[in-house]
Amino acid sequence: MDWFLDRQDRASASLLRREITGYLARHAVGQAEQIDDAALIVAELLANAYDHGRGDIWVSLQWTEVRPVLEVHDMGEAFALPREAPSAEQYRGRGLWIVSQFSSELAVAAKRAGGKVVRSVLPVARPVELSIDPPARRAGPLPALSEARPEGGFGRESFLRALVVQLSTAVEQQQGPEAAQRAIAQVAADIGGQMEQEYRDAIAVRAAQLTPEQIAECLVRLKAAIGGTFQVVEITGDRLVFVNSDCPFGAAVRQSPSLCRMTSSVFGGIAARNVGSSAVTLEERIAMGDPQCRVVVHLGEAAAKAENAHRYAATV
Repeated sequence: MDWFLDRQDRASASLLRREITGYLARHAVGQAEQIDDAALIVAELLANAYDHGRGDIWVSLQWTEVRPVLEVHDMGEAFALPREAPSAEQYRGRGLWIVSQFSSELAVAAKRAGGKVVRSVLPVARPVELSIDPPARRAGPLPALSEARPEGGFGRESFLRALVVQLSTAVEQQQGPEAAQRAIAQVAADIGGQMEQEYRDAIAVRAAQLTPEQIAECLVRLKAAIGGTFQVVEITGDRLVFVNSDCPFGAAVRQSPSLCRMTSSVFGGIAARNVGSSAVTLEERIAMGDPQCRVVVHLGEAAAKAENAHRYAATV
């Protein structure tokens, strides 16, 4: 789950803290004290971004493993974490030192093109379960194969229309606190399946499974058709690595970073249908202030070893 925060609206941080804390309380197993500790970490990291950071703020909460990972991005400079309790006279560091006492892992990293990300593993847990991003497809999804362009792929208009229609349908059919995220995942699976079939028809693939090279070509092709500039930088039997400098959603994606789940779900679903299982790591994201997107698709057995990734399994 991802959020964009306006630096001029400090109240939005309090609302987000309550939203995240409520989400953790609904899904975590354990003592209330652990929820309180996690809430403290959330509050301190948000306060640090507002008080000592610069520029836009993005918050990401990923719960693909036993413990959730919270990331807070801003455009301020990176810094070293305090190794011992700061004195009362020190201007900064007290809040992060407190966080380090409750978090099993706390790190600060500079972003390649400026800015920083503060990452914390929260002290709550839930049982590991299947990813909420199912590659399964419903019958009759959009875009229709008849909408494919003569030169290959689907155009931007067809894609965006399909996005709106399929998302509306998915939201109506799903309930619960993760409804929006689940809906985006389902829509991506539906659309991705059609895009894969169009690619197969275009190059007359008869094999049951695409090769890693064909998977990469399919993913680049479908992104190019909707205005993306994805390029392949690595292809092996274990993983595919892509970079992209232009988001098909334009500048608006910086205020709606959850749309990145479209990429992870389309890529992961297509890969899983062809190699059995996959995992997708979004290493860099334009939506989070990075200069480009860098996406790693882990294939087959390598998917099980991927960290902080969205996981996919082949389904009928």
